[in-house]
Amino acid sequence: MKIAVIGTGYVGLVSGTCFSEFGHEVTCVDKDPKKIEALNNDIMPIYEPGLDTLVSKNRTGGRLHFTTDLKDAMRGAEAVFIAVGTPSRRGDGHADLQYVFAAVDEAADYIDSYTVVVTKSTVPVGTGARIRERLAAKLDESLFDVASNPEFLREGAAIEDFMRPNRVVCGADSDRAQEVLRELYRPLYLNETPVLFTSRETAEVIKYAANAFLATKISFINEMADLCEKVGADVQQVARGIGLDSRIGSKFLHAGPGYGGSCFPKDTRALVSTADEHQVPMRIVRSVVEVNEERKRAMADKIIRACGGAVDGKKIAILGLTFKPNTDDMRESPSLDIIPALQKAGASIAAHDPKGMEEAAEMFENITLSEDPYDIMADADALVILTEWNQFRALDMARVKSLLKTPTLVDLRNIYANADMTGFTYVGVGRAPE
Repeated sequence: MKIAVIGTGYVGLVSGTCFSEFGHEVTCVDKDPKKIEALNNDIMPIYEPGLDTLVSKNRTGGRLHFTTDLKDAMRGAEAVFIAVGTPSRRGDGHADLQYVFAAVDEAADYIDSYTVVVTKSTVPVGTGARIRERLAAKLDESLFDVASNPEFLREGAAIEDFMRPNRVVCGADSDRAQEVLRELYRPLYLNETPVLFTSRETAEVIKYAANAFLATKISFINEMADLCEKVGADVQQVARGIGLDSRIGSKFLHAGPGYGGSCFPKDTRALVSTADEHQVPMRIVRSVVEVNEERKRAMADKIIRACGGAVDGKKIAILGLTFKPNTDDMRESPSLDIIPALQKAGASIAAHDPKGMEEAAEMFENITLSEDPYDIMADADALVILTEWNQFRALDMARVKSLLKTPTLVDLRNIYANADMTGFTYVGVGRAPE
């Protein structure tokens, strides 16, 4: 099957590449000629483990193409996926759909045979109906259907998530559109992957509901961590104790500095805004958003307390800048709130991240960045772990201690244990100091 994917960001590039690995002929379209030129030379615009190899394999095999020419990409395509950004709109938290509608309007100019227009971008409920109205204003309704096929990709594990998903959700209201989507995902049927067909509106809600629920688990365990610190309990043991309950599960019960990334922050805000529009009280999700914002500010205060209550004139070394490991994505990362708060309190910052250095250089001011994690520790008054990269789990602690001016380690991801920190002032999350 021939398909077009509009947008070569994280979702579009991973989805298009994996569809080509399924055997489909895929053309990914982007307006940025430099990005397309780079992709045609197997240079990735994002870091995602294994993506460069898969792109090269399928591009060489003639199944994956990159272009700026949407007309050419859509020639003969049975489906076109909209995979452009839907960032939070300033002021009200709604998802900004201008890029989605612009892509739809442009695609409409090149639809001359039956095509399924599929939203892969995360869009609020009702967006598919609005897309259908826009297309119907330009085209005979026999030429198209509109479907929703939300993505559930974890950055850092996106290829595995696409190729071996927990489920695939397809929101399509016509039998013809369902057949196109069923053929697209036929390799997963062979693996007995659950493929759920729903209405468009149901599929759109499923995506937001899933992300809001996972974000809720994160904010919940972070509040439990605060209680644990006050009463002398250990949040990691609490998480294990409740996570072993099959009704709850252990995933997303890791206390830390709050959630970030391209999905949870904007999707929880958008869900609250949609609920407000329909006069539905969304008290739980609204609280999740508030807890997460407060969490980031609280982590800066925790670091300052660990440094004796003041960081004015002190050097703080930061390990990890991206919102999670195995990605270069800085969007809504806790570091974007924590580091400026420390700087405002008078601290100087030196930082290292295995993959996020280039983007960090554009996002932070007056910060020292180093490719060597140990370089940033020289004469620092404290070392802070913000992101749980595997590289940080086995630091040479003797070397760390010799480099630091004051042997203080603030571990906001709990990757070390109090017992391992002899000779350090060690501060974790949700664990009483020993």
